[in-house]
Amino acid sequence: MKRTARRADKKSGIKIIAGLLLLGGIIGTGYVYTSLQFEREAPRIEIQENVFWNRKNPLQLKLADNVALKNFELILNDGKTSLIVGRGEFKEATNEQILQVSYPKSNTLDPKATRLKLQIVVNDGSLWNFFKGNQAKKTIDIHVDYKSPDINVLANTRTIRQGGSALVIFQAEDENLDTVHIKAADQTFKAVPYKKEGYWAALIAWPFLYQDNFKAEIIATDLAGNTRVSHIPLYLKSQKYKVSWIQATDGFIDGKITDLASSDPDYADIEDKLEKFRAVNETMRLKNEDKIHALGRKMSDAIIQNWPIKKFYPLKNGQNVAGFGDTRHYYYDNKEQEVSLSYHLGHDFASTKMATITASNPGIVVYAGDNGIYGNMPMIDHGLGLHTLYGHCSKMSVKEGDNVAIGQEIGKTGTTGLALGDHLHFGVLVQGVEVQPLEWYDESWIKINIQDVFKAADKIIEGI
Repeated sequence: MKRTARRADKKSGIKIIAGLLLLGGIIGTGYVYTSLQFEREAPRIEIQENVFWNRKNPLQLKLADNVALKNFELILNDGKTSLIVGRGEFKEATNEQILQVSYPKSNTLDPKATRLKLQIVVNDGSLWNFFKGNQAKKTIDIHVDYKSPDINVLANTRTIRQGGSALVIFQAEDENLDTVHIKAADQTFKAVPYKKEGYWAALIAWPFLYQDNFKAEIIATDLAGNTRVSHIPLYLKSQKYKVSWIQATDGFIDGKITDLASSDPDYADIEDKLEKFRAVNETMRLKNEDKIHALGRKMSDAIIQNWPIKKFYPLKNGQNVAGFGDTRHYYYDNKEQEVSLSYHLGHDFASTKMATITASNPGIVVYAGDNGIYGNMPMIDHGLGLHTLYGHCSKMSVKEGDNVAIGQEIGKTGTTGLALGDHLHFGVLVQGVEVQPLEWYDESWIKINIQDVFKAADKIIEGI
């Protein structure tokens, strides 16, 4: 009996131990599969599989892990020879790192090789895989390109006036061309494809407030980061704009200014007269102009074959009542008490009350609605980055998205927005920059500076 009891106790003990071992195994397995120390997610390598490299600028790649990176190795191969160009350990708890890969200074690799391969190996700090961690590998193909794009100016407007516009047509070629644009007066102007591949056209502008020495440069960059800069030869003509001193009367502030302020929650609670005037004449104005600039910067990337622009004549028998670029100082009681400053960014025309405004050139309506101080304001895209706007309308005859034809009614003049009398505020923009409308009213200016430039470029393009 005692021997049987001992056997039973022994079997029971074995079962308990086995159960404890099984429970421990389950707990241990659960810990291994749920603990971050044993996580099984491989690191991430972020870089394109095919890249272009000029070897001057370092290649950039990103390594990341959901917990922590451990080490990495980078091997560059020229098709015959391999060379380690990077190797290292990461600081503890690093889960993201940007690496810069420079071309080695040694002569191990063939300096004339145009195709390279970069192998990237990265391990994380996990205890998974028998404490070796998770590993990621990636091999990328590298196209070596040392040559900068070619740029040739075919034709351009010869003279640009401060506050005016100019056209340039040029050739920009590269097997791996990436971006083409023009830099002028701290502004970036897009170029659109013209006629056929490799040729470009762009309208540019000299902002009327830009006093520094104006210059315009074409900048072309390829996929490897090689850049070519070419100067556009332009004769510069400075321009003086009118300076006006205008009294801000109580009647004006209590009337138009208060009406505009009351219509916008941002200004409705301002009680002080002069503060209210500044809020409308400066803050609201800048907000409205920001909208205009954003609309004016939008332009199609589609290739153009021609651009038959004609002079603008939006208001029949319109009389000029205010010019472009006027600096307006506002004072309250006397000129010693200046209260606000603004600039007039268009031409004001008046004829008869609620006169008909018509389209001088075809285009697409990009906006037709209220715009603060500009009141009811249709805005039209005429292509190549040229936009026109029509402020203070009493009625708008078009809506956003409409295609307008020459001679089509756009709206009627009025007094909406910050207008004291019935008139049209006509504005012209080149890629979001306000320019002198007088140039675009002038048939002779358009012929010499736009149409003749296209003709000169066409002769070269068609002869190639």
